[in-house]
Amino acid sequence: MLTRDLLLALREGWPVPPEAVQAFGANLGADEISDAQAGAFAMAICLQGLSEEGRVALTLGMRDSGKVLNWDLPGKVIDKHSTGGVGDSVSLILAPMLAAVGAYVPMISGRGLGHTGGTLDKLEAIPGLKTKFSEAEFRAIVAKVGCAIVAPSPDIAPADQRLYAVRDVTGTVRSRDLITASILAKKLAAGLEGLVLDVKTGSGAVMSDLGQARDLAQALVATANGAGCPTNAVLTDMSQPLIPSIGNALEIADVMRAFESGQGAMVEVALELGTQLLAQTQMFLTETGARDGLRATLQDGSAKARFGAMVSAQGGPENFADRWQDYLEIAPAYELRSPGTGYLAEMDGAALGQAVVALGGGRQREDDRIDHSVGLSDIAPLGTHLRKGALIARLHCRSSKQAEMAMRAVQGAVTLSAEPPVLPALIIERITPTKVTKHG
Repeated sequence: MLTRDLLLALREGWPVPPEAVQAFGANLGADEISDAQAGAFAMAICLQGLSEEGRVALTLGMRDSGKVLNWDLPGKVIDKHSTGGVGDSVSLILAPMLAAVGAYVPMISGRGLGHTGGTLDKLEAIPGLKTKFSEAEFRAIVAKVGCAIVAPSPDIAPADQRLYAVRDVTGTVRSRDLITASILAKKLAAGLEGLVLDVKTGSGAVMSDLGQARDLAQALVATANGAGCPTNAVLTDMSQPLIPSIGNALEIADVMRAFESGQGAMVEVALELGTQLLAQTQMFLTETGARDGLRATLQDGSAKARFGAMVSAQGGPENFADRWQDYLEIAPAYELRSPGTGYLAEMDGAALGQAVVALGGGRQREDDRIDHSVGLSDIAPLGTHLRKGALIARLHCRSSKQAEMAMRAVQGAVTLSAEPPVLPALIIERITPTKVTKHG
């Protein structure tokens, strides 16, 4: 099918052979498709959408536009992906937990842009740690440690890198079908035998509306399974950060505390995601066995040890797991106190994330340099009864002038009420290829 005929059919909403969509997706990684054609393709899909067959075809084509990894390891090769939110460091604790029960996790991750933090940026708060490796180095770390969290190489799904750049300048980023293909092309190119998706909703999430998040989760699950990768999704709440901090070094510190305590919302989400992943790949016979096995890695310290081994293998300090307080640079703290008495009823998670970006803890452009030391810590959880003068959060800033600006932003992002709020369930729904299970 000629490219111009494909574009016309997509624009008009006419039936299109999946093979034509797959071929277009594969050719996006080469010079055969012009930027004008890529932009027209993205706009047509944004306006008319794709069928389920069309989404699978586009995903496979974009996956096959570059290298697709194959593994020969004595265990299942699995991974997790999050649609993004503030204070979301689940990958950093889940990957070592999975490795500690015998899985292999080749996690190709991303950087922060907008109000959400990036997993790679958080890791790079650890002195010396690298996230860019050759394929041979990446394979060696995964084989030795069981997990690695790295940046994508240029030859992994190059069609996605091309199409995303076009979407960014043509106003077509927020398309369920294009988001689905973008996420899954990279994950499937990693050669996975199983995948779980953490689709977040709430004020701190990229996809804040529950209905839109559910629609995306269902599309992701159907497409990934249609492309041959066993996949489940879990809808999780992001009305507040999963850990009491936002900011790169501060989040690493709270991850290390979670390894040691085995408690908190981040741990509960990690256990849920890991349980679904291990059960669907039949590494454990029952969900109870999978959950117990994962929790044991926190109790016996094996997950923390795996994280330390990964940090060392990626160039960080060899003793980071035991001496992490000595290595993390954290900016001076300024305290934000409650102006009145009441219950902490709401948080504008996006506004909190933007406050950290304004401090230098995130990017407003892709080439911005990050200050890993700034951010928010000790954030009071929703539902807390605060008396006047009680601590709401600590702001870590380079100067008092920065702190003054951040104070106003954070104060405006939280709401007090006279009555305790009704808190949403942390785990909202499980979405499998055949059904949706509600929780909470």
